Amino acid sequence: MKVEKLPVDDLTFRLNVTIEKADALEKRKKALNNYRRTAEIKGFRKGMAPMSLIEKMHGMSALIDAVNDLIAEQLNNYIQENKLNVLGEPLPNDELQKKIDWDNDTVYEFVFDVALAPQVKVEISKDDKIVYYNPTVADADIDAAKSNILKQYGKLEDTDAVKDEDFIVADLVQGETKVEGTYITLKQMSDDNKKIFLGKMAGDSFEINVNDVFTNEADRASLLKVKKEELATIEPLWTLTIKEIKTFVDAEENQELYNKMFGEGVVNSADEFKAKLVERIEEEYAQESEYRFMLDAREYFLNKVNIPVPEAFMKRWLHVVNEGKVTMEEIEKEFDLFLKDFRWQLIRGAILKGNNLTVTKEDVLKVATNIARYQFAMYGINNVPEEHLAQYAEKLLADEKQNRRIIEKAEEDRAIAFIKENVTVEPKEIAIEELRKLNN
Repeated sequence: MKVEKLPVDDLTFRLNVTIEKADALEKRKKALNNYRRTAEIKGFRKGMAPMSLIEKMHGMSALIDAVNDLIAEQLNNYIQENKLNVLGEPLPNDELQKKIDWDNDTVYEFVFDVALAPQVKVEISKDDKIVYYNPTVADADIDAAKSNILKQYGKLEDTDAVKDEDFIVADLVQGETKVEGTYITLKQMSDDNKKIFLGKMAGDSFEINVNDVFTNEADRASLLKVKKEELATIEPLWTLTIKEIKTFVDAEENQELYNKMFGEGVVNSADEFKAKLVERIEEEYAQESEYRFMLDAREYFLNKVNIPVPEAFMKRWLHVVNEGKVTMEEIEKEFDLFLKDFRWQLIRGAILKGNNLTVTKEDVLKVATNIARYQFAMYGINNVPEEHLAQYAEKLLADEKQNRRIIEKAEEDRAIAFIKENVTVEPKEIAIEELRKLNN
């Protein structure tokens, strides 16, 4: 057995792997013995089938498996002994690979393409200049934040007549069939269909063609409280009686609202509420500013650091590693974005390694906790106790996929923090709306 290296360019080379058939026979013999011990063949007790029969059934596959094991061993040994930082994994070269005659060849030769991961060195100094956007909070931003909060803490109340975005509780009657307490949302209807309900009052009854008004089958099935499959057998004309009309009313700005949002007695006046809103907006857009700085820092160093990449090899490797689930055409289409992310990963890794920066368990837990806090906030749940956030963060970290994503975010945060500390940061004021546009 031997491995021969043939250079192609600075980042790729070929490995010719030669396997003697004699070297594979011992592995093949062990494989056949394993087949025999576990084989359940009609007419023979388990493990007692003749070796000649086992060899006839599994001899060729056992030989191929043995050769593949030896190839993997040789490639791994060569990479480790030569301390190579390879990109992806060795790929068979289909163009140069000679056809193997498994029955008659005594020597098997295989050709693999191998790529090296690029060596990356990142110099960071005060000569590097990156803009940091500081958003300014305007009265319109405060008003918008207040309006959103009042809606968020609003509630449904009874009203006299149906308006454009109200909710209706109604009964439907068709002969002996009655559907009680069905729920109708006007907001989701077309303007033409809304007209049937607008101005109506509780107690009003009128005929309705449910097929015309509720064209979506899922909505219609929900209205009639049946399965979608049953709709075809149901006549569309019903008598609808409005039982209740609900309208959504914004919350009032008062002490009760302040206590719900910030805790008992933390905010006690309109001025204090406004100050808290400004603080919250500034915190929110501080995150937007950090996000913008991350994007700009990433773009800056992608342009600064020239990283040669074996693109043809990477495209092939992506196709192989995805096991044909992604076509070469799809890879070509998305390759520029992939390459950009890949180069940034190399730069980020070089910054961490070159400056002895490590990510601690506390860093990872902080990221997970922030993600948990954000997810609760998405559902309008603020002021979640820290112990609950910590428990949810631990659940996120217990998920392997989430864990890897959180660690990568912690690594990125560490690298960006180092960049921010060591480059010249150029502050620039910007309206919140403009920052939002930049980040979108």
